[in-house]
Amino acid sequence: MRILLLASAFNSLSQRLHAELRDRRHTVDVHLAGDDDDLRAAVRRLRPDLVLAPMLRTAVPPDVWSETTCLIVHPGPPGDRGPSSLDRAVQEGVTEWGVTVLQAEAEMDAGPVWAWAPCRLPARGKSDLYRNEVSDAAVAAALLAVERVASGTYAPQPQHGPGWRAPVRTRPVLRQEERRIDWAGDSTEEVLRRLRAADSQPGVLDELCGGEWYLHGGHPEPELRGRPGDLLATRAGAVCRATPDGAVWIPELRRRRTPGGPATFKLPAVTALGALLPALPEVPAPLMPGGDDEPAWSDIGYREEGPVGFLRFSFPGGAMSAEHCRRLREAYRFALGRPTSVLVLGGGRDFFSNGIHLNVIEAAPDPAAESWANITAMDDLVAEVLTTTDRLVVAAVAGNAAAGGLMLALAADEVWCRGGSVLNPHYRLMGLHGSEYWTYTLPRRVGAPEAERLTRQALPLSAAMAERAGLVDRVLACGPQEFGPTAAHLAGLLAASPGTQRRIAEKKAVREADERKKPLAAYRAEELAVMHRQFFTPESPYHALRSVFVRKRPAPEGPLART
Repeated sequence: MRILLLASAFNSLSQRLHAELRDRRHTVDVHLAGDDDDLRAAVRRLRPDLVLAPMLRTAVPPDVWSETTCLIVHPGPPGDRGPSSLDRAVQEGVTEWGVTVLQAEAEMDAGPVWAWAPCRLPARGKSDLYRNEVSDAAVAAALLAVERVASGTYAPQPQHGPGWRAPVRTRPVLRQEERRIDWAGDSTEEVLRRLRAADSQPGVLDELCGGEWYLHGGHPEPELRGRPGDLLATRAGAVCRATPDGAVWIPELRRRRTPGGPATFKLPAVTALGALLPALPEVPAPLMPGGDDEPAWSDIGYREEGPVGFLRFSFPGGAMSAEHCRRLREAYRFALGRPTSVLVLGGGRDFFSNGIHLNVIEAAPDPAAESWANITAMDDLVAEVLTTTDRLVVAAVAGNAAAGGLMLALAADEVWCRGGSVLNPHYRLMGLHGSEYWTYTLPRRVGAPEAERLTRQALPLSAAMAERAGLVDRVLACGPQEFGPTAAHLAGLLAASPGTQRRIAEKKAVREADERKKPLAAYRAEELAVMHRQFFTPESPYHALRSVFVRKRPAPEGPLART
């Protein structure tokens, strides 16, 4: 079929459905919602068999849904209605949930149901759940709905009448009044639910250090205690705040926008507060906790299971600032000093990495200089992985990866990817040439013609597509919670394999031969020469594109509008 994806933003779910539908040989076009007349023109021009809306903040015009079947992906089970369904589920601690695909009608979320799929909601942030359990359910339901539409014989279930058994519940948008935290009265569990329900957007509005801030994300702290509401410590850019029965770590803050002022955006909490932050102790978590240590939140951690080392990292939004890269490089060097034959990089859940931290760069006094510091720190990290010759390195990609973050994974000997991951092996949409040694690692994996095609087309890839292209070595068909244990089991088998020591020896010989042919330093110098021009040329498209992305302004029409 010819399917028009209609979305308010080409977000993770929209990208995944775009890739999954292309996998199934549908012709897929994308239209970003905004102007209704533009949508009408797109429907007239493309004449789609179906309009599918994975993420839509506005209503479809009646004349569009009355002439063309329009399906809405709603992140709630049948009967659930309203714009804050997932937010409310997370804030209320719901553990069983679902995603419904329904037909657009005059009343929002009230149309006939074409398909739905259940999912669990573990105690995670809303955005993490949305990209993982909810995304899995949404894709399953959407693909089933597309099949049913294509059959021409399926009759969707109206949300009324004798065949309808689910209770109907319509609830309004979850406003800040309902999200607000009572630091003197709310338990740690309640505080975490509120923070997690707003972790990416919109954040929880609060007062901190004499200003109004949106709090983004939250993690429990097992030991630190203080007067409820007080800031207690910092760790890895986050701040720790006391609750009546414990404390929570808040990784990111966003200043409240002043009337008529510029758009604000998320930053690491310590960076955002800057000089407003009182003197607080930096309380690092142990990189490799002992057996008696209570679990403590950290964005980087290391553990071992016999001959396998696991270096886990998880940065908000998958963005890696220069400081993130330096700390991860130090942890990687620590891991290289351990007696293992296999090192697994990643392996948690959610994002692997999306490359350089555009928000930190945008907020810097000199964005060009900060861009340069970030890309060189990223290159230093990737170089460590590429030059590791005394063990096998596995990149365990649990979630999405893009640009330099994906190139970090490609530096490993093997790339294992969860079936629900979306990969974007390109930099073009940010107006960048890219570095991270991609001109060495990408052609090495997929060949020069395919590398040129992937970077030029700048389209998202499903895990299955990436495996067929040679971008990844193994796709793990498991849920988000199972990915880490599954990857750990496979890594143990790899370490125990009789051929592993031979592979390590061969790897060293190949690296030496490649170095004689063209040194890694030459790839890096060529890539950075282009990046330097793009960073330090004021009229470079990168600066405008970065600002549009960070400040969430409407972007100019890109290649996806023509796919």
